[in-house]
Amino acid sequence: MASVSGTFVKISVLSSIGVGSWYAGQLCERIKHENKEKDIRAGLFSSYGIKNVPALPIFGTVSAATPLVPADHQGDMGSGLSTKATRISQIMKYGFPGLDNVRSYDNFVLSYDRRNRVAHWVFEHLTKETLKPNDSIDRSKCEFKPDTSIHPFFRADNSDYKGSGYDRGHLAAAGNHKVDQKHIEQTFFLSNIAPQVGVGFNRHSWNRLEKYVRKLTHVYKDVYVCTGPLYLPKKDADGKKYVRYEVIGANHVAVPTHFYKIVVGETDDSKYEMEAFVMPNAPIDENTPLTNFRVPPETVERAAGLLFFDKLSREKLSKINGKSIGWF
Repeated sequence: MASVSGTFVKISVLSSIGVGSWYAGQLCERIKHENKEKDIRAGLFSSYGIKNVPALPIFGTVSAATPLVPADHQGDMGSGLSTKATRISQIMKYGFPGLDNVRSYDNFVLSYDRRNRVAHWVFEHLTKETLKPNDSIDRSKCEFKPDTSIHPFFRADNSDYKGSGYDRGHLAAAGNHKVDQKHIEQTFFLSNIAPQVGVGFNRHSWNRLEKYVRKLTHVYKDVYVCTGPLYLPKKDADGKKYVRYEVIGANHVAVPTHFYKIVVGETDDSKYEMEAFVMPNAPIDENTPLTNFRVPPETVERAAGLLFFDKLSREKLSKINGKSIGWF
C-alpha cells in the first residue's frame, strides 16, 4: 500500500508541476504580447510626434478617435499631425458627447452614425479670429462628396439626395470655416451633411441660428457649439408614441425629425453661459424668435443619448438659456 500511495503522490506532484508550468508559460506569453503592443504604440506615437492631450481619447483605446481625415486628404498629414492633435484638443476641451465612430478634420470633429448615415454630433470651436473673412476663399470650388473615411456600406452618396426634395444641410456650418479653403471644403463631406427641408428651414430659420452663433464671438472670447440630429417620438392616432422618420436614396439616409445646437460661450473673466436649441425639420415662420426654440439642455441629452460638455462643471455656468443660475 505504501508503494501505491507513493506512486500517487509522485503523479500528483508531476501533474501540478505540469499544469503550473503551462499556466506560467501562458502568462509569460501574454505579458510579452502586451509589452510588444505597448512598444508598437509607443513607436507610433514617437514617430508621428503625437502626444497624449487633454480630452483626446487614447490611441488603442478608442481607435476611431484618432486624428483622421478622409483618404483623399491624407497625403499632407505627416508634419501637421501634432498641430492637428492640438486643434482637436482645443475643440474638444470640455469633453466628447459620445465616442461612436469619431472623425476629426482640420477645424471640426464629428461622431458618425453608420446606421442612419448622418452624424450623431459635430463639434466646433469659434472665435473672432477663426471667423475672420479670407478674400481668397472661393465657396464655388466646394463640392458635396462622399466621405471616403467611412466604410462604403455606411456611406451617404450624392445620389441619395438627388430628387429627394431635401437640401444637403450642413451640421458644421460652411460659414464658420472661411478662414481656410481646405477647412470650408471639408464641411462639404457628406458625413457633415443631413437631409434638411430647404425653404423655411435650411435656407432660412436654421441659417438664422447659424448666424446668431457666429455673432456670439463678439460677446464671448470662445464659443463652443455642438450640432446634431434628433429622431423624436410623436403620438399616433392609436394614442401610442412612435419614432417615425423618412429615409432617402439607395443607402437609406435618415431624415431627422429635429435638429439641435448646444452652445457654450466663455467670457473674458472665465465665466460660462450655455444655450440649447431644438428646431423641427420643417418650414418655420421667419418671424418666429430664436428664443422660442430654447430648451433645457438635459432634454436634448436624454433625447440624443449624449452628454454635452461633461468636463465643464455645471457650477461654472453663470447662465443657461439667458437665465442666471442660482449659485451666482
